[in-house]
Amino acid sequence: MTIADKQLQYREIITKAVCGKGRKFSTVTHTVTPPHNPTSILGAWIINHQYEAVRSGDGIEVIGTYDINIWYSYSKNSQTDVAKESVHYVEHVNLSYVDPKHRPSTVEVSADVIQEPNCIEANISSNGSSVVIRVEREFSVELVAETKVCVAVLPGGCGDLDGKDLEFSLGDNDYEDLDPDLLDDEL
Repeated sequence: MTIADKQLQYREIITKAVCGKGRKFSTVTHTVTPPHNPTSILGAWIINHQYEAVRSGDGIEVIGTYDINIWYSYSKNSQTDVAKESVHYVEHVNLSYVDPKHRPSTVEVSADVIQEPNCIEANISSNGSSVVIRVEREFSVELVAETKVCVAVLPGGCGDLDGKDLEFSLGDNDYEDLDPDLLDDEL
């Protein structure tokens, strides 16, 4: 049975949907000053990452904290210690698109970590009293809200469609006029 066999009607419905998305990768630099001048860096870790998402202008802000732990030696590599520092950050993530028909009063935002904050480099600063670390992180964000969508409606409902296949046709032209010689087989 084709859709043309039935009279289609269209309706706008309100549904909750993803109305905006965004993604952002960033690399940031932090400076940690331990109680002793470091001789060498033995390890650097990021732990206790926590975050939340809030709507902000044309995007979503990811607000969070994490702890930096740096294991280092001092006194000419004769002793070791761990320097700890908490970092607070705000990462603004732009939305690649926003559905203009969404209802602002129903907006919910969320963020997911694609790349947990991770130390990719740790070096002793040029003055020798602190440690400079580079951290990379990546977030994906979504804006969910109520929005209007247009749907095709079959009069009489779906009861008479049990076990039947529907064929959707865009019109009489469909694909008959395509030249098969234009297809590229080397894809």
